[in-house]
Amino acid sequence: MNFHALATPAEGLGGLVADALVVVLPADGKPQTGDKPLDAAIAAATKGGDFELKSGRTLYLHGVPGVKAARVVLAVARDGSAKAFRAAVGTGLAALKNRAVKHLAVRLVGAADATHAEALTLAVDQAGYVYTHTKPSAETVAMPSKVSLVVDKDALVAAKHGLAQGQAVAAGVAMARECANRPANHCTPTWLGEEAKRLGKEFGLQVQVLDRKACEKLGMGSFLSVSRGSEEPLRFIVMQYHGAAKKDAPLVLVGKGITFDTGGISLKPAADMDEMKFDMGGAASVLGTMRAVAELKPKVNLVGIIPTCENMPSGLATKPGDVVTSMSGQTIEILNTDAEGRLILCDALTYAERFKPAAVVDIATLTGACVVALGHHHAGLFSPDDSLAGDLLAASRSADDPCWRMPLDDEYDEGLKSNFADMANVGSRAGGAITAAKFLQRFTKAYPWAHLDVAGVANRSGAAKGGTGRPVGLLTHFVLSRAARKA
Repeated sequence: MNFHALATPAEGLGGLVADALVVVLPADGKPQTGDKPLDAAIAAATKGGDFELKSGRTLYLHGVPGVKAARVVLAVARDGSAKAFRAAVGTGLAALKNRAVKHLAVRLVGAADATHAEALTLAVDQAGYVYTHTKPSAETVAMPSKVSLVVDKDALVAAKHGLAQGQAVAAGVAMARECANRPANHCTPTWLGEEAKRLGKEFGLQVQVLDRKACEKLGMGSFLSVSRGSEEPLRFIVMQYHGAAKKDAPLVLVGKGITFDTGGISLKPAADMDEMKFDMGGAASVLGTMRAVAELKPKVNLVGIIPTCENMPSGLATKPGDVVTSMSGQTIEILNTDAEGRLILCDALTYAERFKPAAVVDIATLTGACVVALGHHHAGLFSPDDSLAGDLLAASRSADDPCWRMPLDDEYDEGLKSNFADMANVGSRAGGAITAAKFLQRFTKAYPWAHLDVAGVANRSGAAKGGTGRPVGLLTHFVLSRAARKA
């Protein structure tokens, strides 16, 4: 799909040559576009009771006199923000579903900038996504081959920049969503390793995929313990993007890659266990972010680390009460084998030290407790570093990919005490998302660190079951903001 920025024609919106025109009207503004033929149509529809300037409303008009676009959709946004614009574009696209639209033009009444341009690409990408890999019978959505954002002439440069950035982020989101949606017999640790290599060849990334023997040599006893019950071989994926000088410390993203989580010996209930294929949402977001960053080519160094395996029960599987030695040398009493994500992440966090990173962010569908705390809108953000937390919060706002900072008080660490090891892998149920973060914090003393618990946002259940591609937007904006700071 091709995205373009167009200046409003001298004769007004009515002079645009397109198959369809979506006009987004903020609810806190006036029901006018500044184009006489369109304003006349709006006035007539309003007078007839067919249109009202309220958020979420749409009106389809065909053959408006004086308007060259055969189809016009009026879509009302809550306000003029990029977030509201994105939602309104989505409703406008829904009104055009199954119509023969090859060239779509979109105009926001009011000032549009780069953030609106990025929002447009994400809205179009979301509207057109259909999973087909193992469902070839799925009905695909006919989408325009060309989408034009119509802006004032002085906003063209910003709009072009936003569209380019948005297309890269959308491609990263789509990749993460597709990886998460594939069933576990297709999306295996081996397949994730091959996907990383494919990305490396396409975008010039340095990619290394370690097997069990290499992980044993590194002393990754915690990671290895999770994979013991599975027939599928583990993989430890390291991806590097070099956009800055070698001396510049890189940012490191670490993504949890449990391609299926039965809970191991601490077996999960059967209901909804199929959704445990989504337990590699953190890994998917790292892949998607690496793709987006590699396309945009910012002047920053970035490392993506993905420990990936299955968590299965078998005669070889790790048992509750077993004690393992992590790569850091710290010992862990595994009280619950279903708290496995932190066990693979801790060795990856220790491995990250070799890069002498400027900051490390791990991303994981880690705890149901975070879903209880924050629901399905905000990801949980944990960090002892105020500056790093502030950067991630700012990135979440600019990307419309929200997170919420959670506490990391030392008192929460008490629950991880063990009589038989340096720590237990779980505490009590109370504050479970926080004690999980406190566990990870024990392996991050060498660098600034943050943890994103995305259990509530990386995928959806029910009729809309599937991966969301979050938090690729947040992570990409975070990386880009760090690159801009150095520019």
